[in-house]
Amino acid sequence: MCVAPTAHSQLLRHTKVFTMDNPTRSETTRRKAIDAAFAILTREGVKGLTFDSLAQESGISKGGLMHQFRTKNGVLKALLDFQRQDFDRIARNHLASEGASKTEQVLSMQIAMYRAASNQSHSVARAILAALVENPELLTESRESEIAKMKKLQDDAVDPELALVRYFAASGIAFNVLLGLSPISKAARERLFARLMDDNSWKRESQQEQPRKRSAR
Repeated sequence: MCVAPTAHSQLLRHTKVFTMDNPTRSETTRRKAIDAAFAILTREGVKGLTFDSLAQESGISKGGLMHQFRTKNGVLKALLDFQRQDFDRIARNHLASEGASKTEQVLSMQIAMYRAASNQSHSVARAILAALVENPELLTESRESEIAKMKKLQDDAVDPELALVRYFAASGIAFNVLLGLSPISKAARERLFARLMDDNSWKRESQQEQPRKRSAR
């Protein structure tokens, strides 16, 4: 016997489809807006990023964009979050592929992240840096994340000071490249990152440093 669906069952089915599909649709829209925002920043800089330009670039209504991000700062924060998540993904992939062979896994992940950053689109990276300069409050979350990262890195390190030297060397190379200040070739840069990543050579450096410290006392 075939029973016609009741209005209640139809409503439940419709609600289920809506709740399953809506987050996916929302995330797709958000990613489309983020890609468009990156394009605008790369082409026109922070000043060119408005809800009007973003609507035109993305094909999403201005109302839809304002529902997603509320303010321009909301857009910039979403870009920074996206970039941070991308770097976290790079770090996790590095850990999965090479982490077992590394003595200091946290440090190794961070160096891998900066190596990837130095190879990304410089125009996008510079645009993000410009956004941070224009909106310093956006740095608050990044600063807190950096403090937590430093603690984790030092807790994991055999020689905490040497770990910081390697970390800041890697970040310094990356920022010099992204700002267009680095005079070295990509091949030379890759060799430097490989050297920073090589636990064995730094282990020898740490072992040599210990006798020097004892003899200086």
